[in-house]
Amino acid sequence: MNKKFAATLAGGAALMLVLSGCGGDETDQKAGSWAKKVCDQWQPEIEKIEAANVEIKRVASESNKPDQVQKTDSAAFATMTESYKAMAAALRSAGVPPVKNGAATQEAAAKGFDTTSQGYADLKAKTDALDPQDKTKFADGLTEVAGGLKDVTKGGQDALAQLKAGGLGQAINSQKGCQAATAPAPSQ
Repeated sequence: MNKKFAATLAGGAALMLVLSGCGGDETDQKAGSWAKKVCDQWQPEIEKIEAANVEIKRVASESNKPDQVQKTDSAAFATMTESYKAMAAALRSAGVPPVKNGAATQEAAAKGFDTTSQGYADLKAKTDALDPQDKTKFADGLTEVAGGLKDVTKGGQDALAQLKAGGLGQAINSQKGCQAATAPAPSQ
């Protein structure tokens, strides 16, 4: 059960893989400057999200102790909640991106990260409410939490799609701060 949960959670790391794409020649210096502001603020958050995913996978594969799984997952979800919130704030604080409909693109992307942040907060609350003493109910509860991950990560995926559609994908992808430090393929 824990391995399935870890595999599902690793799907959240797929969001970060989008950020690690290759950038081409940067033709728009203003977009590049804007992206640098964003990515410099995102880098520590991306690293925290990656580390949280690693911890979830580690405890799921190494521990058969529900209380340890619960503690680790809860902490990871708390980290992801704060990191996605910080990513939304970074978008807003960077100023309006220098692209057509920049303000709308920026706000739509920030809202996507806010949605993901709230989703992880909800998963943390559900995880915290599980009773690790009842292994059957705990396993069922983890399955329910894992089932909600696809919906949770959708906001962040939509945010990145919004930035790409707004003409900022190349500028963001070319920034070192937006490139995932490690790019583990999600387990299936």
